[in-house]
Amino acid sequence: MEQKVNNYPVYASVPRSVVAEVKTGVKTGARGGAREAGKPRRAGGAAGDADRAERLLARLAVHGAFLTPSVDGRDAWSIGLTGARRLANGGGVSLGAGAVDGATVRTLLTAGALEEEAGAARQRLVLSQAGKARLRRARATAGAGDADPWLAQHADLGHEQRRVDGEMQRVRVNHAESPLAWLRRRRDRSGEAMIDEAAFAAGERLRADMTRAQMTPRVTASWETPVSAGTGGRLRQEPGDMALAARQRVSRALAAAGDDFAGVLVDVCGFLKGLEQVERERGWPARSGKLILRMALARLAAHYGLSAAQGPERGRTRAWRE
Repeated sequence: MEQKVNNYPVYASVPRSVVAEVKTGVKTGARGGAREAGKPRRAGGAAGDADRAERLLARLAVHGAFLTPSVDGRDAWSIGLTGARRLANGGGVSLGAGAVDGATVRTLLTAGALEEEAGAARQRLVLSQAGKARLRRARATAGAGDADPWLAQHADLGHEQRRVDGEMQRVRVNHAESPLAWLRRRRDRSGEAMIDEAAFAAGERLRADMTRAQMTPRVTASWETPVSAGTGGRLRQEPGDMALAARQRVSRALAAAGDDFAGVLVDVCGFLKGLEQVERERGWPARSGKLILRMALARLAAHYGLSAAQGPERGRTRAWRE
C-alpha cells in the first residue's frame, strides 16, 4: 500500500532507520529553508553559508539521498530519499526529507560538490566524488584541531605519548606515514599483532637517528652494508655533534642487524617504503617482506636492548638471498 509523507510516495521497503538519519535535525521553515529543529536560524555571512553547505552534504551522503527542484516555484530544492524497492518502470520510490534554499545548492554546484543523477526521470542532484571528498575533509578537520584539511582527510591522525626534550608529552602523529605503525595496528589470523611493541620501538628509533643524520633517499642501495669510516658519501655530511652521533648510532645498528637485513631496515624504517614496494624492487616473492622485516626488527630490537638478547647461535637468522 502506497503512503504519502510530505506529498512524496513511500513504500514499507524504505528502512525507517535510514529515513530518520536523513530527517534528523531537519525542520522546514515557513520559507522552505532547512534548519536544525529547536534551534534558531544561524547568522548569515560566509560562515553561515559554509555551515549550511556542509550540513547539506552530510544529508546527501546517506545512500539514496538526492535533491529535486521545488514544485511550487520557490527558489528551493527538496531533499528526497530513494527507497530500496524499484517500480516496474525503473523509477525509485522516495520520501521527502526536508528542503534547502537554492543559493546553497547553486554554490555547491559551482564548486562541483553536486552533480546531476544520470538516467533520472526528472532532474535530480546527488553528491559527487568531489562533494564526498569535501565532506571527509570537513569531518576530519573537525576532529583534528588545527590540522591541514587535506592532511586531515588523507592522513591517519592520532595522539601518542612521546618523549620530547626528555619529557613525555602527548603529541599528534600521522600513523599512515609509517609502515611500521600500520603493521603494529594490524592483526594476523591468530589475533597477534604483525609486529610487537619492541620491534616497532626499534624501527622508530632507527628512523629517528636516520632523520637526525640527514640521510637522503638516493642512498638506499649504498646501505646494503653498514657504514664504515672510509666509505664516504653515503650520508650527507652535515656539521654538528648531533648529526655525527646519529650517523654513528645508525652505523652500529645496521652493523648489528647484518648485511642481509640492513637494506630492508633502511627502506622501511628510514625511507618509509611499503612492503609491497620493497618486495617489487628487490624481486622477493609476494608477502615475503613481512617475515624478513620481522627478522630484521628482531635483530634491531636486540641491539637496542628492547627484547631479550639471544646467544650467537640463536641470533644468527637465515637470510633471504636475492
